[in-house]
This record gives sequence, C-alpha cells and structure tokens, in this order.
Amino acid sequence: MGLELYLDLLSQPCRSIYIFARTNNIPFEFKHVELFKDSVLGAKPAAGSGAEQPRAGASNSEGAGKVSLLKKVPALKDGDFTLAECTAILLYLCRKYSTPDHWYPSDIQKRAKVDEYISWHQANMRANAPKTMWLKVLIPLFTGQPQPSEKLQEVMDGLFASLKHFEERFLQDKAFIIGNEISLADLVAVVELMQPVGVGCDVFEDRPRLLEWRRRVEDAVGRELFFQAHEMILNVKELRNIQIDPQLKEHLAPVFMKMLK
Repeated sequence: MGLELYLDLLSQPCRSIYIFARTNNIPFEFKHVELFKDSVLGAKPAAGSGAEQPRAGASNSEGAGKVSLLKKVPALKDGDFTLAECTAILLYLCRKYSTPDHWYPSDIQKRAKVDEYISWHQANMRANAPKTMWLKVLIPLFTGQPQPSEKLQEVMDGLFASLKHFEERFLQDKAFIIGNEISLADLVAVVELMQPVGVGCDVFEDRPRLLEWRRRVEDAVGRELFFQAHEMILNVKELRNIQIDPQLKEHLAPVFMKMLK
C-alpha cells in the first residue's frame, strides 16, 4: 500500500502538506475529505497533474476518522502507519523522502529557527487568520446572523499585530524566513495568510515587503501549483449561496454561535 493523505484544501494545514508533497514529487493518493461533508464543500478544485485529484465520498471521510485518532484532517496513512497533525506529517515526509535540505535544514541553528517560527505561528498567526473565514462566511451561513463587525475588527487588530511582528522579527530584510531559500516555516506561514485573502481581507495590501515574500514563495513552489492548491479558498465566498443540510445546520449552528460571545 502506498502513501495516503487525507486532506481538505479549505484547510490551511492541509494545503501546506499538499503543496509540499507535490513540490517534492512525493507519490501519494489524495483522499479528499469534506470537513462539512456533502453540504458546504461541494466544489472541487480543478484537475491537475501529479497526485490523484480530490474525490468526494463517504469512504474518505470515514477513512480519515479511522486513520486519525483525533478524527480530523490532515491525516497520513503509510501502509500500517498512521499520523496526524500538520507539523508531524511535514517532518515525516521530509525525513522519509530525504527532501532538499533547505526545507528543514540539517544545520542545527537554521533548523532551530524553523522550529521557532512554527512554534510562534500556532499562538499568533493561527490564532486570528482562520477566524476571518468563520466570521465572514461560516457563522452567517450556519446561524443566519449577520457578520459581527466588532468581532471581525478585533480579529483583524490581532492579526495586524502578528503581521508586524512577523515582518520585523522573522522576515526582516531576508528573502525567506531563515535566509535565501524557502523552508517549512515559509510554507506554513503563507497558507495561513491566504485564509483571510480568500474572504476579502487582503493582508498583503499596503505591505510591499510581505507581498514580495509571498511572490518568492509562489515562485519557489510553482505559481500554478500554488494557485491550484488555493482555488477553493479563493472562491470560498461562493459558499454563501449553498443550501445547508438542515441536520448539519442544527448540529453546527450552536458551535458557531459560541464564537460570537
């Protein structure tokens, strides 16, 4: 049995794994899991070359639950071996497939800088960037409530503070986070920042240094692959017109309502 990756490309950790595997020509079977199965995520990304393209169906959703004890994506299955959590999966792929050193350098200090960013990322970038999609798309979709502007402003204020810190501390005047070549840190960062872009909050606007860094990342992984991986998130506002299954809506609406408090 070959490598299987259970992913939903609306998820930024899933996109980082997808881009990394495709960039490094890692052979895998794409198991498309719909986070809001059969109701919200009906659109599929356009077919591309390389790995098998996403396909919907209950088998993949159920399979992900069996692969990951945490019952969430991303999840990896390699023969009898299973693994969850984005960072763990990225590092496993680095090591198993001996990917180029710049992704996770053998130099102990450069590697520590990648670790430093990824640790900081979880409590900073990731604390706010995903909430833009919740507030602008998912909460109105599931609750019928209008977008809470004061909550969105609170989220954007936190995100802008993180972006300032990112530029001044991590990026500085370098091409990439740890120097002249792309690393896992850059990939984890850029997919996170595409989440607000997809819902109309362009965090790269009026930030030329940040925009130039994003373009370098796009070039490093390949612009066609980058935008193919982000096709769903860049069209996420189309979800506003989708009819939600009543049972799913009843189940998830209370969860989203709690986010407004």
